[in-house]
Amino acid sequence: MVLDDLQARGLVHDTTDIDALRRDLDGGSIRLYHGIDPTAASMHIGNYVGVLALRRFQDAGHHPYVLVGGSTGMIGDPGGRSEERNLLDEEALHHNIEGLRGQLEKLVDFERATLVSNYEWTKDVGVLDFLRDVGKHVTVNQMVARDSVRSRMESTHGISYTEFSYMLLQAYDYWWLHEHHEVTLQIGGSDQWGNIAQGVDLIRRRSSAHVHALTWPLITRSDGQKFGKSVDGAVWLDPALTSPYQFHQYWLQVADDDVERFLLQLTLLSVEDVGEVMASHAVHPERREAQSLLADTATELVHGSDEVRRARRAADVLFGGDAPSADDLEALRGIVPEADFDSAGDDLVVEPLVAVLIGTGLATSKRDARQSIADGAVRWNGERVDAVTKDQVGAGTIAMIQRGKKRRHLAVFR
Repeated sequence: MVLDDLQARGLVHDTTDIDALRRDLDGGSIRLYHGIDPTAASMHIGNYVGVLALRRFQDAGHHPYVLVGGSTGMIGDPGGRSEERNLLDEEALHHNIEGLRGQLEKLVDFERATLVSNYEWTKDVGVLDFLRDVGKHVTVNQMVARDSVRSRMESTHGISYTEFSYMLLQAYDYWWLHEHHEVTLQIGGSDQWGNIAQGVDLIRRRSSAHVHALTWPLITRSDGQKFGKSVDGAVWLDPALTSPYQFHQYWLQVADDDVERFLLQLTLLSVEDVGEVMASHAVHPERREAQSLLADTATELVHGSDEVRRARRAADVLFGGDAPSADDLEALRGIVPEADFDSAGDDLVVEPLVAVLIGTGLATSKRDARQSIADGAVRWNGERVDAVTKDQVGAGTIAMIQRGKKRRHLAVFR
């Protein structure tokens, strides 16, 4: 059933023997894993797809292992890169792992899943033991045939031996998890197929066992770039890097051509439910019902229902033209830039509106501020104004000041 669901969502790209995989999945609970290298303290949408895939297997009754690459993160996967990653020390890796842990716990139930780090089983492995137990089972011909390695070898920067060895470490991870935890399936993005297949082959050669591999197509943006942390405009799960409001807005703005695929692959909505919303969307695409559902469901999974409500209300205030309440203004904090003002300061006594325009950076000088006011281009909490009273800039108040259609700022008076 889970394999059929993945296929219906377009989440199957490569597999080992698919009939054998289907038999094992239908025959009872299996153990599977997906790996994430902690090269940053936050996951991005590319990682999110993989963790959500583990969640799909978990909901189908299987036991997922989330592998955080404490050792492979020190090396870096050469796949999809034109030059070598910066190597991280143990302190940075520990910090990153702790950041990932909190995000993972929102998406996977760790009462029915296991979080592991490959540093646990690689830190004490000596180089001679590794060469004897792993290296002898892999030919250099196999390694250089992998697309990720070959493309780097042909590039200007080449590939270091450090990164060249990455696939051996990933293969060793699969073998170790198979031997010690009876894991029989590794999943990942299609750019990981060579590394995953190497693990399948190592288990066959070293343990005379047959295990499975499955990859999904890389989730790409409308410009063809994959979702990752190496490209500009990465969509992060950490609210300090991509705020819940920005996260919600990102999905609201996806193109009609992408929205069905993203609903299928980036949410836990059933295939049938996605079909129904897309049928409705086709009748009235201008309502953008599908984008709204995508934004709500993806944001709820990552940030929770409260942040969905806050993001929706903030958008209503910013784009709907309603006068904001005190609660609305609080909801905008962290979304709209803000500046602090001393309500007892001399600059707010004579021309408070001018002072606030300058203090927020919406005007460059008193002359510029006065001209924008005279032009009717300034709004205070949604209302066009040419002056404000002393009470409006009193201690404890917050106001949204706007110049033109798009430039907004919060003024916080202490």
